[in-house]
Amino acid sequence: MLTVRPMEAKDLCRVTAIEKETFSIPWSEKAFSDSMNLPYTIYLVAETPDAQIAGYCGLYQVFSEGEITNVAVAPAYRRQGVAGTMLTQLLEQGKHRGIESFFLEVRRSNLSARRLYEKLGFCGDGIRKNFYEKPREDAVIMWKR
Repeated sequence: MLTVRPMEAKDLCRVTAIEKETFSIPWSEKAFSDSMNLPYTIYLVAETPDAQIAGYCGLYQVFSEGEITNVAVAPAYRRQGVAGTMLTQLLEQGKHRGIESFFLEVRRSNLSARRLYEKLGFCGDGIRKNFYEKPREDAVIMWKR
């Protein structure tokens, strides 16, 4: 059973390692540290019973909108419901803060992530051309209103 809890400084080393395993242009430990301590962000980790960080997610709040900026799951924990569990908690916490709509960008080719977001109520609402690098690819903008 996973525990979803706020990200803490002690999690940053593992979060950064997962980030490097997942993304071609990863955030630094400093970027996570700076972001998670801002009053308008929510950063969560999914922790296993043996205290392993299975994944993390985060968002920035601007008035009644929440931009989901980060979602990643460690390779050993993928396809086990970790991302869905974390995102459900993230959306609930955002709603408690007054967020009425959420959005994110996802690689056009990342069909498994897009299916997950659709299950959570997100809909495609546009394309950002050449948004990603390494490799260059369009992003699908998805909203949950």
